[in-house]
Amino acid sequence: MTASRYHTGLIVRAQSGFFTVLTEETGQAVVCQLRGRLKQGPRLGDIAAVGDLVRFSILPDGNGIIEEILPRKREIVRMDPRPQGEYRQILLANPDQAVFVFACASPAPRLRMLDRFLVIAEKQEIPAIIVANKVDLVGLEAARALFGLYPPLGYPVIYTSVTHHLGLEELRAALRDKLSALAGPSGVGKSSLLNAIQPGLGLAVGEVSQAVGKGKHTTNFRQLHRLEMGGWVADTPGWKSLALWDTEPEEIDAYFPELRSLVAECPFSDCTHTHEPGCAVLSAVADGRVHRERYESFLRLREGQE
Repeated sequence: MTASRYHTGLIVRAQSGFFTVLTEETGQAVVCQLRGRLKQGPRLGDIAAVGDLVRFSILPDGNGIIEEILPRKREIVRMDPRPQGEYRQILLANPDQAVFVFACASPAPRLRMLDRFLVIAEKQEIPAIIVANKVDLVGLEAARALFGLYPPLGYPVIYTSVTHHLGLEELRAALRDKLSALAGPSGVGKSSLLNAIQPGLGLAVGEVSQAVGKGKHTTNFRQLHRLEMGGWVADTPGWKSLALWDTEPEEIDAYFPELRSLVAECPFSDCTHTHEPGCAVLSAVADGRVHRERYESFLRLREGQE
């Protein structure tokens, strides 16, 4: 087989060993399977995943064979414990950003959960955006009081309300031409928000989310959803269960932007930032340079709590 017979494409759906690949040249959707040689050796993790760019060949019957998975720039990974050992599950390959949607009220924002999501994004080197939804329930001033601590840390916050048509254009601009991983607790209005961005999108994403949550791993499927304005979104349920599986407690401070620059100023190299005299982190918390709620989130994660 010569190189000229290969095509390049994006995996937009994966289910039970079948991958729908969107051809780069024509936009044609081709259902592919992996070339046998790619599956040789011990299966320690997903070989291909939604979001992967691949090279593939097309068979006479119109189906395809994935010949090569191109290098990933980043990935969202979950370790799936199995009897034969941990399995590296790729929730999404090559995300440009993670978009965390939380409500200002109904339900009340769970900022400890948000902080955990942000730490995972830092760990996996994925830029993060926060969407503070349902602003109409509390007012913009109160919403900024809730989420205003995040922009100084480098996390943009988009304040949205479907009812008041607030922030929708800003959200569209943030999603345009990007591959975005969406996550957030239930009840925050994500489907309504997506439908306001693009009619029918929330329903489509919701159907995939429900399917992913049912059945065994082998029956689950994942899918990218195309944005009419350009770009893709993928709902990525399960961030709460994304354990910091290879992270030691003493590493957690590196994933809090406001803490990592202070660590070098601590007098002890093994400082836990909990009680040590002269600790730069404790000093910064005491004088308000580090938000106390963020410090509490750090402590909980360090202790292995949710």
